[in-house]
Amino acid sequence: MQKILSSMRKAIELYSMIDENDKIGVALSGGKDSITLLMGLSSLQRFYPKKFSLIAISINPGFDFFDTDFLETICNDLNVPLFIEDSHIKEIVFDIRKEKNPCSLCANLRRGIINSIAIRENCNKIALGHNEDDALETFFLNFLYAGNLSTFAPVTYMDRSKITLIRPLIMTSEKDIYRFINRNKIQVMNKVCPMDGTSKREYMKNLIKQLNLDIPMVRANIIGAIKRKNINGWHE
Repeated sequence: MQKILSSMRKAIELYSMIDENDKIGVALSGGKDSITLLMGLSSLQRFYPKKFSLIAISINPGFDFFDTDFLETICNDLNVPLFIEDSHIKEIVFDIRKEKNPCSLCANLRRGIINSIAIRENCNKIALGHNEDDALETFFLNFLYAGNLSTFAPVTYMDRSKITLIRPLIMTSEKDIYRFINRNKIQVMNKVCPMDGTSKREYMKNLIKQLNLDIPMVRANIIGAIKRKNINGWHE
């Protein structure tokens, strides 16, 4: 946990993610990233100089593999209140619209529901589990499919809801998250999305992996370029 906390705290302080008396809603899917995020923020609460409170927010999309009991156990162990909201995401995205590329619509629907719960529970911030690899994959997706140089920001203020999105794992690699989960034998939900392993994002993940074999510094070079150009609020 020490390495995870170190990179999380570095990101939190560099991008001013947490302020005194924040109430943060953690988006909890049950996957490795969101569980690591929740555990990290829960640990950080004990010694961080700025006091903040946490709740966990989880959306049941309607898939058979969604495990409510598993999420409740995680949150009970951490003493973090959990709010689970049932939804019709599976029905809308996969049954009715039969989306060939469902990730964007699914993410937007989830985000809207999470936002509504955060407002209802008087949160002023929502923490998302995007890590450094997710930022790189998004950069490649936007570049190759949309022709623009962008990725998601470490901190985003949403004018309409008056809620700020924060990404405390933005400087944490997926490798470090896997290592943390495996070394500590932490259970995660085996499947959180039917598109796991088949999406465009997975293709980007494999592309970056291959590029990194051919050009060992490619990850650091791209992250460095994003920061130097201050893309979407990234900076040194």
